[in-house]
Amino acid sequence: MTDVIFREAVRADLPGIIALLADDVLGKARDFTEVDEAYEKAFADITADPRNHLIVADADGELVGCMQITYIPGLGRHGAERSLIESVRVRSDLRGRGLGRDMMTWAIDRARERGCALVQLTTDKSRADAHRFYRNLGLVASHEGMKLAL
Repeated sequence: MTDVIFREAVRADLPGIIALLADDVLGKARDFTEVDEAYEKAFADITADPRNHLIVADADGELVGCMQITYIPGLGRHGAERSLIESVRVRSDLRGRGLGRDMMTWAIDRARERGCALVQLTTDKSRADAHRFYRNLGLVASHEGMKLAL
C-alpha cells in the first residue's frame, strides 16, 4: 500500500481501533464495538506509559491498521530489552496487500533502533494464516506460550 503512515494513536482514534479489534474472527467474540469506560481507561493507561505504544496505520486520515508495542526490560540476555508486539490488525478489506508486512517491518525496525535483543509476539493457535505470515517475516515459533484467563 502507498501513502500509509504509522503514528502514535490519539484519543480520536479509539473508536477505529476498537472496530479493527472486533473486525476479526476471534475479536468478534471478545471485543465490543462501542467505546466504554474500560476502553477509555485502557487507552489512557497505554498512552501514559512510556514503554507502551499504540500504533495506527493511517491512510489519508483513515485507520487501516493498528498494533500495540511494549518494550520490556529484563535481566535475561544480559539485561536486554525486548519488544512485544500485540493486537496486530489490518482492516479486513485490505488484508493480503502488504500492509501487515509493512507494519511489522516498521515495528521490528523500531525495536532494532532501540537496541532490543529480540521481538516477540503471541498469536492464537487457531490462526494458521497468521502463523505463516509471521514465519515469512523471519519469526520462529521457538517457545510454547501459556495463558491463564482471570
